[in-house]
Amino acid sequence: MSRSFTGAQGNRLVASEMGPRGRPVLLLHGGGQTRHSWARTARLLAQAGWHAVALDQRGHGDSAWVEDGAYAFPDFAADAAAVARQIAQEQGERPVAIGASLGGIAALLALGEASGDPPFAGLILVDIVPQMDPRGVDRVQGFMRERAVEGFASVEEAAEAVAAYLPHRTRPTSLDGLKKNLRPHADGRWRWHWDPRFLDGPRSVNTGWDEVETRLLAAAASLTVPTLLVRGGSSELVTREAAEEFLRLAPEADYVDVENARHMVAGDRNDVFADAITTFLARRIGRQSSAA
Repeated sequence: MSRSFTGAQGNRLVASEMGPRGRPVLLLHGGGQTRHSWARTARLLAQAGWHAVALDQRGHGDSAWVEDGAYAFPDFAADAAAVARQIAQEQGERPVAIGASLGGIAALLALGEASGDPPFAGLILVDIVPQMDPRGVDRVQGFMRERAVEGFASVEEAAEAVAAYLPHRTRPTSLDGLKKNLRPHADGRWRWHWDPRFLDGPRSVNTGWDEVETRLLAAAASLTVPTLLVRGGSSELVTREAAEEFLRLAPEADYVDVENARHMVAGDRNDVFADAITTFLARRIGRQSSAA
């Protein structure tokens, strides 16, 4: 079921939700993705008795492109906290945040900046830590920028570009999933389903990164909620040393290293990823309900 939330600037945020009332989980995608990247994970969580909310973050998917182009990490963090409060009011419990890349930074920063009770009951970081490898960041953002303006003549052409970027991943038999990350334009071309100002606007995601990193390190050191770090064993963004530094700052956190997975862990090894998060949720957050 699709529904809307209100972000920190009054911006419209679209989400898909499924599962019974209570035990909420907020799924926050990576930069350039949409809520549909969590489709399999959300179904699994719902079947296990969790209330899964997969959110299109600001400027992505069906959520609003913010008028002032505010796409810095603190803006995403403010949205995550705002949505968490709305979920808690509706479901009677604070959600657990599961954040991949951009989504993980937003959730960690929201926890670190919170005054009073934390907005989340738990945190799962998917291949993201405060100290990212800048070479990996450049590679990811380079792929996003490459055809952001020009777009693609067809969904098939976009699929070829993705396959060249992710040669290790088996090509899907259907392009329906990829199509949800694209938007047809009046000129007949398909472009990614996110606001280009996310990378190149007046307040892009790269704004003030040094300060943001400092705030993230402080947030990691102050974590009080159950936390899990899931790292792709072949990650381009999170080195083993950076993961170890995060665990030094947050010694109570659980850690899973997923062999043969790169930055998009859930897409590369969904079976291992799903087992890791459901085990953590059952053990650290609360009892796991039986599938309906």
